Amino acid sequence: MKISIDSVEGSNRFTAYGNGYVDVNGTRHHVNVLVAADAITPNWFAGSLDALTKEDVDRLAGTRPEIVLLGSGARFRFPSPAVLAPLHGAGIGVEVMDTHAACRTYNILLAEGRRVVAALIVD
Repeated sequence: MKISIDSVEGSNRFTAYGNGYVDVNGTRHHVNVLVAADAITPNWFAGSLDALTKEDVDRLAGTRPEIVLLGSGARFRFPSPAVLAPLHGAGIGVEVMDTHAACRTYNILLAEGRRVVAALIVD
């Protein structure tokens, strides 16, 4: 599905998504990807949501976002609360949703000028 939203000059945004991929600025990613307004990190984490650790999430807290959108893959699943503890401890908001919803929500929050990071599991 292609996504259309007002562009935020110079910022990374999702332009499409589908089964097993997300597009950022027209570039397709088939691996888990971390997206912020000014950075894209392919393979930020290797594996499924079940393999996500507190240490993986702790690296997200180091990027100092206002909110992290955790895309759990093709279907909504919630990780262990202990895994998300570094974000809560740093006062960073976190929302968990399926990856496609995270793409749409990221674009909206970005357009509002929010410091948002999308940490996506692409499956």
